[in-house]
Amino acid sequence: QVRLVESGGGLVQAGGSLRLSCAASGTIFSFNAMGWYRQAPGKQRELVATITSGGSTNYADSVKGRFTVSRANAENTVYLQMNGLKPEDAARYYCWAVRVTSYWGQGTQVTVSS
Repeated sequence: QVRLVESGGGLVQAGGSLRLSCAASGTIFSFNAMGWYRQAPGKQRELVATITSGGSTNYADSVKGRFTVSRANAENTVYLQMNGLKPEDAARYYCWAVRVTSYWGQGTQVTVSS
């Protein structure tokens, strides 16, 4: 059974940085794409950044220039480097991966103090 496990969330001051990691287990195949979504209280889950197995990336406009998504295909691991964090970036961040079907992690909390 495929499992995605996130790590790296926490509390940071505005302007600070965090690096999220997500490791997949339960499969020997690479995902077609992996990435990150987030959900703040009272809001819908939204795309943050995705990356394909070929390295093509897609970012939400709100994080462009501040966040960087990367992956290690051989390890089925995806990362999200978050710089210049703002209070509006506070949310629960979910790892996502797709191969035939989508998979989700349990999420990791990011809190940004102003």
